[in-house]
Amino acid sequence: MRIVLDTNVLVSGLLNSKGNPATVLSLALRGVVQGCYDGRILSEYAEVLARPHFKFDPQQVRDVLSKLEADGVSVSPSPAAFGLPDRDDEPFLAVALAAPADYLVTGNTADYPPDKCRGARVVTPAEFVALWRTVHPETLQSG
Repeated sequence: MRIVLDTNVLVSGLLNSKGNPATVLSLALRGVVQGCYDGRILSEYAEVLARPHFKFDPQQVRDVLSKLEADGVSVSPSPAAFGLPDRDDEPFLAVALAAPADYLVTGNTADYPPDKCRGARVVTPAEFVALWRTVHPETLQSG
């Protein structure tokens, strides 16, 4: 299964090892799902995770980003404007559509109005985990 991880899910998953964002991130880091990305997404991940207020270990950040890149799917979407409320979210939608990804997982679904998403399935981490649990319960770690 292919997913696009919005940066907020990545950050939340790293800040708190429990909860739905951490479960989604764990599935991607274990290669159970493939994260789809392009250079803009990887750059945003690196920039946000390097912000001093998060106090992430730089080696952990490098390891996470390397793993996501190595196990994921690099996509080269065509330039497109979707008219999303925040233009910084457009690369995530472009990659989701070009991959094609099964889901774009975000903590902020309001950033992706359905009428702008051209059929991309945008879900919260909780929704994704619930969907995943019905199909692949054996892949979820308890805890």
